Amino acid sequence: MAADVHKKKGWEVPNGSLAPGDGQHTERSESPTPGLAQGTEPGAGQEGAMFVHTRSYEDLTSPEDGAAVARSPEERPGEPAEPTSMEQISKDFSELSTQLTGMALDLEEEMRQSKEGKLEPSPQTTRRDSLLSGKEEEDVTMDAWRMHRKHVFVLSEAGKPVYSRYGSEEALSSTMGVMMALVSFLEAEKNAIRSIHADGYKVVFVRRSPLVLVAVARTRQSEQEIAHELLYIYYQILSLLTWTQLNHIFQQKQNYDLRRLLAGSERITDNLLDLMAHDPSFLMGAVRCLPLAASVRDAVSTSLQQAKAKSLVFSILLSGNQLVSLVRKKDQFLHPIDLHLLFNLISSSSSFREGEAWTPICLPKFNSSGFFHAHISYLEQEMDLCLLLVSTDREDFFTVSDCKRRFQERLRRRGVHHALQEALRTPFYSVAQVGIPDLRHFIYKSKSSGLFTSPKIEAPYVREEEKERLLGLYQYLHSRAHNSSRPLKNIYFMGPRENLLAWVTSAFELYICYSPLGTKAGAISAVNKLMKWIRKEEDRLFILTPQTY
Repeated sequence: MAADVHKKKGWEVPNGSLAPGDGQHTERSESPTPGLAQGTEPGAGQEGAMFVHTRSYEDLTSPEDGAAVARSPEERPGEPAEPTSMEQISKDFSELSTQLTGMALDLEEEMRQSKEGKLEPSPQTTRRDSLLSGKEEEDVTMDAWRMHRKHVFVLSEAGKPVYSRYGSEEALSSTMGVMMALVSFLEAEKNAIRSIHADGYKVVFVRRSPLVLVAVARTRQSEQEIAHELLYIYYQILSLLTWTQLNHIFQQKQNYDLRRLLAGSERITDNLLDLMAHDPSFLMGAVRCLPLAASVRDAVSTSLQQAKAKSLVFSILLSGNQLVSLVRKKDQFLHPIDLHLLFNLISSSSSFREGEAWTPICLPKFNSSGFFHAHISYLEQEMDLCLLLVSTDREDFFTVSDCKRRFQERLRRRGVHHALQEALRTPFYSVAQVGIPDLRHFIYKSKSSGLFTSPKIEAPYVREEEKERLLGLYQYLHSRAHNSSRPLKNIYFMGPRENLLAWVTSAFELYICYSPLGTKAGAISAVNKLMKWIRKEEDRLFILTPQTY
């Protein structure tokens, strides 16, 4: 079978360069040249994709309408979701509010009081506000506040504060008012503000009515990458409220204070920003898999596939922020952004470890108009394996809970429990396993599968500051490679502490970091060896045979 899939080709890059050769092959080959067609590169799924097919980084960042619909790998529109009534959305939101804050919030009553002008700070509001992470204590007039490398602000089109990464929204209300004034002034001139560049800072604006998102950053990121992060924050808010509910609220009252509904969820947004600062998943617009023997992963996926219910759309097993397995309903595709938001929700709350949770969740890139219901639980207290079962039926808790029980039974019968425990002991592999002496780190993404792989960050990047600096270098290369006015396919960067190489083709993206003592010729040779190693290990590093119900 393997002989039918892998066609043996030469490994050398022609003329020792990164230029594509004349004979481009469409087979799944071992050649790492840019001539590889998408779908044949190392890490490409052999039996279709799991995610909405995004051909490039630009697809992830392109403007779109508020309501997203499912897309197949050929970008065909999926089945339109049935409209959800506001009454049902309100009930689901009340459940989600209870799950996040421990206190229910009646949206209809909230909106009624808002219309009548009777909204006053109540003991319940005060209790919800007290759940915040303590960021209000940071004085926005102090130099320490100004020294943060990136600030993020969210405000309504009426200029009302919604969220601030650092400091109290109340103390920053006048600052946000100025931001909205800038947006409105240019709109009056039939123009739109996208960014301001001054004194080493980038001020980036993203308008997603009825919200305006602003970032003030002094990082290596491009304007486009910062705007992409702001979109993640927007989608995070949609995942809590839905696009339908968000627009309904501001149609009812344009100057509504959205913080009343989002109180208690700030830690989720804070956690998302922390993840984006450290995890390359967001930069790559892709998902990383837990390194796992193909036979074990196949057994896990088959067990998930067989433990199904009529209402299930996605069954997801994850460890930390790494994917173990994903089984989807046929013709339904998840977007990497939605999966990142699910990862963030789970990592933001330790309460999911305490039992079986049944919580409403909006997947904004799949369907932003309503809530799914997600059964979230850990397989065992001592194992970092979390199971998400996403259902379309809010009344189906016991059926979906039984799916978990049947999944665990099948795991035991197949004898893969011990192998999973072993894999969790070493969730990241070492770059030393590649066998390239000067290689320090790399990131490789398969565009057709939406998956990427990367080793553990090791010496000399031990301190957090050094790890952030390395990610900053990757961000710089990524921004140059995906520059909207002049994209680059090959970049060779020589620095005082390390050399880096970026290589972007229609099939994959590769970013490597190696010793500053290395040469360009050595780097190209390292690419050949690295691509050969990734091809050899691809069934352990990627999900090559995704399952469907």
